[in-house]
Amino acid sequence: MTKGEGAILVLGFTGQALFFMRFLVQWLYSEKHRRSMIPTAFWYFSLGGSSLLLVYAIIRKDLVFIVGQSTGFSIYLRNLYLISRERKEKQAHAEKNQ
Repeated sequence: MTKGEGAILVLGFTGQALFFMRFLVQWLYSEKHRRSMIPTAFWYFSLGGSSLLLVYAIIRKDLVFIVGQSTGFSIYLRNLYLISRERKEKQAHAEKNQ
């Protein structure tokens, strides 16, 4: 195995590790609250894992993997945007009612 191939494998496994962390974080968060919940960290791990796996797929020239990760990446960004917008609206509403 060449140095470049090893680096590509590290990239792929790091992306997979981030993807696994999102499930672990979601599971522990839900257990803590005793109901199914998705914390913001889930979306950040999703975005990080998807980013690295997208780069990995591009390097490997795997069109199926590229399309799948690109789609997920867009969804994760959208969810983070919606969370940010909701927080700003709540803050503005709270400031208005003071």
